[in-house]
Amino acid sequence: MMLLQGKTVVVSGVGAGLGHRIAETVVRDGGNAVLGARTGANLAKSAAEIDPEGSRTAHRVTDITDEAQCEALAALAVERFGGIDAVVHVAAWDSYFGGLEDADFATWQGVLDVNLLGTLRMTRACLPALKERGGSVVLIGTQSAVAAPTQVRQAAYAASKGALTSAMYSLAHELGPHRIRVNTVLPGWMWGPPVQAFVQFTAHTEKVPEAEVLGRLTERMALPELATDGDVAEAAVFLASDRARAITGQSLLVNAGELMR
Repeated sequence: MMLLQGKTVVVSGVGAGLGHRIAETVVRDGGNAVLGARTGANLAKSAAEIDPEGSRTAHRVTDITDEAQCEALAALAVERFGGIDAVVHVAAWDSYFGGLEDADFATWQGVLDVNLLGTLRMTRACLPALKERGGSVVLIGTQSAVAAPTQVRQAAYAASKGALTSAMYSLAHELGPHRIRVNTVLPGWMWGPPVQAFVQFTAHTEKVPEAEVLGRLTERMALPELATDGDVAEAAVFLASDRARAITGQSLLVNAGELMR
């Protein structure tokens, strides 16, 4: 039996990378995927690729910093498929780089509003439907929230995702009586469009082969290759499914063994 047969999963942040891969995996495993993102063209493209007949997906432009838009996406899931069984939070602001000394705290506030508060807004919007039959909330965090990154400084991103991972414990206790599980997937370096672009840019800037840049990333890992966005999607779908019915308040590292806990 497929992991999500007949289930409906809301996926925020569906673009060209991880969000698309998670929505694709939801449909492959028998579920309905309700897609949200800020860019309508990306949503339509993802939905058409994942579900050409349009019977297993629905989508709506959604900015998770806007509570009304979050509520509208949740309402679409209920209207189209009769309820919500899980929500997977991919939407994030991950393109701001730097540390404390050069910090623009207005930008930090924006990062927190998306990565922390936006995720909580979207979760709260889905709660009425989740409470009706229980379900799962899957947060997408980052390895850098639990260990210092060694190559790229993203202090605001790490802080926001660290706060989200901490919030998971409270949410798991609060929502557990409603049979709602809350877990986090913590990707490390993940082979997909963003990391591909990083490797290409670094190789071009340093005038070295892309294989050399990739080798720097993999040399610290127990396994000899990067995890992919598909690997992270598989972990998220497992946690969204009933196969993980007794798992809540947990963080799952998907990082090829770069960090072990």
